[in-house]
Amino acid sequence: MSFFGKKGVGILSNFKMSNRVLELCWIAIIALVLAGCAASEELQQLSAEERFKIAMEKFNNEDYFEAIEDFKIVTLQFQGGGLADDAQFYIAECYFKREQYLLAAYEYEALTRTMPTSEFVSQSRYRKALCYFYSSPAPYLDQENTRKAIDEFQTFIEYHPTDTLVPDAEAKIGELNAKLARKEFENGVIYMRMEYYRAAINSFDHVLEKYYDSPYAEQSQLKKAESMLYRNRLEEARVEIEKFFVKYPASSFKGEAEELRNSILQKQRSAAPNAATEQSNHQQSQLLRTQ
Repeated sequence: MSFFGKKGVGILSNFKMSNRVLELCWIAIIALVLAGCAASEELQQLSAEERFKIAMEKFNNEDYFEAIEDFKIVTLQFQGGGLADDAQFYIAECYFKREQYLLAAYEYEALTRTMPTSEFVSQSRYRKALCYFYSSPAPYLDQENTRKAIDEFQTFIEYHPTDTLVPDAEAKIGELNAKLARKEFENGVIYMRMEYYRAAINSFDHVLEKYYDSPYAEQSQLKKAESMLYRNRLEEARVEIEKFFVKYPASSFKGEAEELRNSILQKQRSAAPNAATEQSNHQQSQLLRTQ
């Protein structure tokens, strides 16, 4: 009896209570699992409309990550259904709202490629162009996404010329072209500082030929004439500076252009007597050789 005294009875009692607690825990876990399975089966039985409604509620609550999963279920379980293209469009919109622009561009492209008759095709083309527009970096960086954005906006305009977003697309193309023109113009200025005047002239020519309607065309015309002056191509420099006055009569750089023209003309006048003297000396040398 000493071994099974009060202390022993207490230990046995505690042991029984511990077992009971464990039993209750297992019962609770099993109940949760069963409830989860039931809920999962219930979700699997949802119609496309019900599933899409749940996804849209999450989208409107800005729970974009969860919404993507529900929209994907609609596109996978109800392929060819009336809401498949809606769900695909909103998958792209979720990524767009999260500023994951390259992923969004991929999803918009998936819609236009696999669902070409969808009512969301025009929006998807425009939004895809916007993805690259927002991914376009500062002018001094690589401009691959800038060029992609221009291409995508042009594609949108070609496929949907009467869309109300066409004027906005055209304005954004102008903005992107101005960025490319700025990069090319600044390259030319850097070449001038390094005294690589031939390379500078090529950069300014590129701006004048491809981005002639950009804000950097005037400066490129001016800098081209200046580069030719530094190369001592005086007559060509004079022709280029005269082009500036014809093309941009109201330019804000007119004063700078007049100073450059004066420098060109002055250098031409200085060079003229030397050229005449050299020609005279050459003629006298030829005469002496014939005597």
